[in-house]
Amino acid sequence: MVLAVDVGNTVTTIGLFAPDGAPVFFSTVQTNRDKTKDQCAIDLMNVFRLNGAEVSTVEGGILSCVVPPVAASMTDAMQRLTGRRPIIVGPGTKTGLNIRSDLHNQLGADIVACSVAATARYPSPVIVVDMSTAITFSFLREGVYEGCAICPGIRLGMEALSERAAELPHISLEKPPAVMGHNTIDAMRAGILYGNAGLVDSMIDRLQEGAGECAAAVVAVGDQAPLILSYCQHEILYDPDLLMHGLYLLYLKNNRKPKKDSI
Repeated sequence: MVLAVDVGNTVTTIGLFAPDGAPVFFSTVQTNRDKTKDQCAIDLMNVFRLNGAEVSTVEGGILSCVVPPVAASMTDAMQRLTGRRPIIVGPGTKTGLNIRSDLHNQLGADIVACSVAATARYPSPVIVVDMSTAITFSFLREGVYEGCAICPGIRLGMEALSERAAELPHISLEKPPAVMGHNTIDAMRAGILYGNAGLVDSMIDRLQEGAGECAAAVVAVGDQAPLILSYCQHEILYDPDLLMHGLYLLYLKNNRKPKKDSI
C-alpha cells in the first residue's frame, strides 16, 4: 500500500493506494499551519480508522505540501506511523516532465502532481485548471510543461469583496436565480459564478492562442470546480482525484524501495 498526502492551503487530502494502483480511500482534513507532528499523526491515524484501513499495510509514502510550516510536521508524522520517510515532491523529484527552465524549481508540488497525472491520463495537449485557494491554468504538450497562469481563487475573491466593501455582506456560494440579480446577495452570487466562469473560458482561449494550438482536453480539479463548470461554455472534464493519482505516479517514478526504519 502507498500513502499519499497533499497539504493544501485550505484542506489536506489523504489517500491510500493498493499495490495495483487502485485507490482504497481518499479523505480530507482541515489544514492548520500550527499543527505539531503529533497532531498530524493523530489526523492520519483517525483517517485510517475511519476508513477501516491498517497503517501497518503501508509500504511507502509520498507528500506534497504548499504550506511550508506544515511540511516538517507531516513528514515526521508519516515516518513515525509507517517507519519510512516519505518521498517529498520538490526540486530533484523525478517527474517525467520537461518543465520550462524558468519554472523548473518554482512550480508548486500540487501543480506538478496534477500535471504528471494529466499527461498520463489525457490526450495532448491538455490544459489543467485547478480551482482551489488560487485558480491555476497549466498548458502541457507532449510531456512538456509549457507554462501557467495564476489568478485569485473563487472564495478568496468572494471574501475580499465582503471584507473590503463595507456594505457587501458575507455570503454562501450558491446558484443565483439569474445572471442579473435583483438584490445584493443574488447580484454578488451572479458576479462571482458567472464572472469566474467567464474567466475560465477566456483563459482557455488565451492559452490556446498563446500556444498556437487547441487543447485536446481541458481538465479541472478543486472543490470549487463543479459549480463554476456548469456556467462555462467550454467542454471541461472534472477529475477530482487527479492530484492524488499524480502523487501515486510520482511515487512509482521515485521509489527506491528503502528498507523499513526502526521507530
